[in-house]
Amino acid sequence: MTDHAHDVTELLRHLTVQLRLLNHQVSDRLHLQDVDLECLDLITRTGPLTATALARAADLHPATATGVLDRLEAAGWIRRDRVPTDRRAVHLTAEPDRTGEVRALYEPLREAIAAICEEFTPEQLATVAQFLDKAAGAALAATDDLAARQ
Repeated sequence: MTDHAHDVTELLRHLTVQLRLLNHQVSDRLHLQDVDLECLDLITRTGPLTATALARAADLHPATATGVLDRLEAAGWIRRDRVPTDRRAVHLTAEPDRTGEVRALYEPLREAIAAICEEFTPEQLATVAQFLDKAAGAALAATDDLAARQ
């Protein structure tokens, strides 16, 4: 591994820890468990989706996912809607009135990142975006590989 690759890897690890700590603070402010916030984020970004799809995406046991969904629904963060074409299926949807609460807690980070982006050219940002996309793909592959070895 080159020195630059090592530096980038270490900086990504540092960023990951800082984001995990931020997410924990957001969870605390919203009176959610960390896993609840992660699932809410998945539902918000990719929903509507089924409980099975959520459990798979979050790498949760179905019973654990059910507990998370029960807590999120009881607190008004999500709703479960029957699928008109399949009465047995239920889609999970984030409550749009509540998503602003989450976004507001991340707004200082969004503003800081926007300011940082102003320091770079569009071409540099395209390179950063490409790198982050590939890094996320590598993380997904590593996660899937580790899960397959259980």
